[in-house]
Amino acid sequence: MLPGFLTKAVDLLLGREGRSLHLKAAGGATVVLGITMLVGSGAVVAAERGDVAANLTTYPRALWWSIETATTVGYGDFYPVTLWGRLIGSVVMVVGITTYGIVTAALATWFVGREDVRRRHLARSAEEAAHRLCDETAHALHERFDRVERMLTSKETEGGAG
Repeated sequence: MLPGFLTKAVDLLLGREGRSLHLKAAGGATVVLGITMLVGSGAVVAAERGDVAANLTTYPRALWWSIETATTVGYGDFYPVTLWGRLIGSVVMVVGITTYGIVTAALATWFVGREDVRRRHLARSAEEAAHRLCDETAHALHERFDRVERMLTSKETEGGAG
């Protein structure tokens, strides 16, 4: 079971109702990345413990290293030297790269979706304006024809009376 604050964070990122699939995927990937970095940091400290050349000997250093690794910054100030440490680093790298790819795709989808909605709204507005113009033109033509008919009818009645 997750602690209360973590459950709320997961609910916030994943959303429940009304969120689109790409936002849920980005939120889920972000949660997985956070957990991977937190757990990976502890695991790499355990894997590196006891090696003379190890520089990931404390959790804060390892957490900084996992952030660098997941974001592919990789300053090189901290790095694993054991086989298990490097395997853990590989997992952090793959999850980080995947997460940032998913988040980037979700943002792109969001922008494209907003543009699509804007274009559909503009097209609908233009169509409504065209229909209004057509209706106004038809109404104006009917009024003119009615006026011409009245004029012709009045001329006929005048001509027939005289």
